[in-house]
Amino acid sequence: MNQKDNLQPEDDMRDEYDFTGGVRGRFYEEYVKGTNTILLDPDVAEVFHDSEAVNQALRTLIADNRVPQPTVK
Repeated sequence: MNQKDNLQPEDDMRDEYDFTGGVRGRFYEEYVKGTNTILLDPDVAEVFHDSEAVNQALRTLIADNRVPQPTVK
């Protein structure tokens, strides 16, 4: 066995997986329309474990009219 053979990844696709007619990104636009992905810093993520907890906290801030105004750069 030569070094070139070792660089090839092992094919682990099953025979029943057939992407012959697949279209990359077919549902991308629809997905983006319904999704807002926001990354939380690790210390915040420790407190807010899921989107429901984050949404509830933000709704509380909105109801209390304590939403910070965006800063102009």
